[in-house]
Amino acid sequence: MSEGIYLDNNATTMVSPEVVQAMLPYFTEQFGNPSSIHQFGNKVGLAIKAARKQVQKLLGAEHDSEIVFTSCGTESDSTAILSALKAQPERKEIITTVVEHPAILTLCENLEKDGYTVHYLKVDGKGRLDLDEYAKLLTDNVAIVSAMWANNESGTYFPVVEMAEMANAAGIMFHTDAVQAVGKIPMSLKDTKIDMLSVSGHKLHAPKGIGVLYLRRGTRFRPLLRGGHQERGRRAGTENAASIVALGKAAEMAMEHMEHENICVRAMRDRLKEGLLAAIPNCFVTGDPDNCLPNTLNIAFEYIEGEAILLMLNKQGIAASSGSACTSGSLEPSHVMRAMGIPYTAAHGTIRFSLSRYNNMPEIEKVIAAVPPIIAQLRKLSPYWDAANNVPVEEPEKAFAPAYA
Repeated sequence: MSEGIYLDNNATTMVSPEVVQAMLPYFTEQFGNPSSIHQFGNKVGLAIKAARKQVQKLLGAEHDSEIVFTSCGTESDSTAILSALKAQPERKEIITTVVEHPAILTLCENLEKDGYTVHYLKVDGKGRLDLDEYAKLLTDNVAIVSAMWANNESGTYFPVVEMAEMANAAGIMFHTDAVQAVGKIPMSLKDTKIDMLSVSGHKLHAPKGIGVLYLRRGTRFRPLLRGGHQERGRRAGTENAASIVALGKAAEMAMEHMEHENICVRAMRDRLKEGLLAAIPNCFVTGDPDNCLPNTLNIAFEYIEGEAILLMLNKQGIAASSGSACTSGSLEPSHVMRAMGIPYTAAHGTIRFSLSRYNNMPEIEKVIAAVPPIIAQLRKLSPYWDAANNVPVEEPEKAFAPAYA
């Protein structure tokens, strides 16, 4: 691990040293094209086949042929949704949620411009869906439902297995963006009605630039990329062999560390939560802490700016995030926090701490010691905070008259 304390693993993860070692030969001596029939290509083809089985095992898929390698989670998401629309041109509606990753929301916004109708399921204050509202939208006009398995900011799970069963009963395809959940919780896709699922390698200690689309056997499908016959004609383009081998190794290691992830990483996350909530007034956990990823903690520190917190944490060598890495740079509060109805004066101060198996408890104790002075220092500058009495000003929402753009 490099210097500093890295708690931004939902943005990306360190590539495991064992994964690097597994992929290195495929940059040098194992350089053949896996589609070639000679020995150079054949060795690489066998390595890709082995990686496919490693990913199959992690996902609990019935067949290794259901694993389609892509370049990233975003490509997998786009492939799934666009395929469903092309395969069923008579269906012009999509169901998704208001808290999806931009990889889904931006695509859906563009599809609306092309004449498709997108239904955005709302969430409650803990980021939970209303399945009665969902059931009412399941009609013959819907081509696909796309709902994330776990939210990248709050970590809250959606009941995707139940939602897939409901969609299947209505004759509708179901896709889930599972890039945050894969490798952290056990999965057995063969026992579900999920038709398509997206994986991103760099979320589970493989490199960036490799992903997977799980495609249930028998699902109607149209490729996004056409050309060669790679991936059984479902994703054209010469395979990224080194990264595929790396993802296979990362999947194998994720299986081996699943218990550690759910016991030790969860214990560190819980210790961080207890330590910060005990030491800092006017802060709270967002999302549904009883039903969320074991590595994710999102805390709203009221009356201050998250970006300022991050900068001061960074000066002490601590890396965290104020939301999705793919929406950083925006001055508006996270769309996830807004969807949950988090007040403006709290949504601006949310910080996501996302841990991995490479963290340890001494690091967590250092963070617990570092954060309270930072919050106290920033609140002295806040128009919402009475520094003399160390409490919020009366009616803080009126102190600065903020409004969403």
